[in-house]
Amino acid sequence: MSPAKVQPQQEKASVDESSVSTATLAEIARAAGVSAPTVSKVLNGRADVAPGTRTRVEELLLKHGYRRRRGASQQSQLIDLVFHELDSAWAMEVVRGVENVAREEGLSLVLSESAGRLTPGQTWVDGVLARRPAGVILVLSDLDAAQRAQLTSRSIPFVVVDPAGDPGDDIPSVGAANWQGGLAATRHLTGLGHRRIGIIGGPTRMMCSRARLDGYRAALETSGVPMDPELVREGEFNHEDGYTAALELLRLPEPPTAIFAGNDLQALGVYEAARELGLRIPQDLSVVGFDDLPLTRWIGPPLTTVRQPLIEMAETAARLVLDLGRGRQPATTRVDLATSLVVRNSTAPPAR
Repeated sequence: MSPAKVQPQQEKASVDESSVSTATLAEIARAAGVSAPTVSKVLNGRADVAPGTRTRVEELLLKHGYRRRRGASQQSQLIDLVFHELDSAWAMEVVRGVENVAREEGLSLVLSESAGRLTPGQTWVDGVLARRPAGVILVLSDLDAAQRAQLTSRSIPFVVVDPAGDPGDDIPSVGAANWQGGLAATRHLTGLGHRRIGIIGGPTRMMCSRARLDGYRAALETSGVPMDPELVREGEFNHEDGYTAALELLRLPEPPTAIFAGNDLQALGVYEAARELGLRIPQDLSVVGFDDLPLTRWIGPPLTTVRQPLIEMAETAARLVLDLGRGRQPATTRVDLATSLVVRNSTAPPAR
């Protein structure tokens, strides 16, 4: 991946008259009791505005439905890409997909992390307003209503990838068929003869986690296998929580013969727990993951997993946000790409 190249632009106290509605700007300035240059500073994300004045101006921008006209002179050659967490192979796949499109378009990336929060802080929003990127892509994150209004008023388009919650019909988003993936993973295990199938889901605050769990539940029901709440665990999408949850499941009086992990990193934790307890995969325990990260092909044994097309999702989001920024209205702004089961060597019929 080529390094992100950010060329900071010298911010001006006022904006080009060609890029704003000066009458509306004047109205907002009068209503706020400030000068037009002060309103311009707020629009441009300048820091030298009193918090109370900034809030008052932002409220009036929203009330008046102000929206800066799009113009090439306004935008920098950047795409802002923000993650709630950036320390995983999953995130790197998304970065690679956005970078593919950015390279084709002659754009650079600005990467941000919101330190685990699903909504970025206002400092990040202020930076975006100052940079004026061609578009913003949020991964497993979202904006609150005020932040959305701020980007909208500056004509900065944004798209959410794998939204944490239901983004609503008016928020452009790109995701994957998580319910279908959970269904396919569990059906694969019931088809092998497993009846005690544990699941380690992701955090329930995330829509993708709930969809995968619902797919698991539906597959058990259609296979005539009663769902046992004792076999359901929840954790963050990381190795540590996968390991902890797997130990709990495998130490039950009647442990599962198979575990469907909410993602590949959790599945790696299941592998570690199985080794610690002296269990062989797949002879004693079948394991299915979710994502199909590159490393799943090289672990021993190679992991059966649900392929989530992360690079394609990121490329789709990048093209969508650039189209929106260019005034092109796509046929749909809510895209869910297909998932598929990739069968490798970590699953087999149960030994007991």
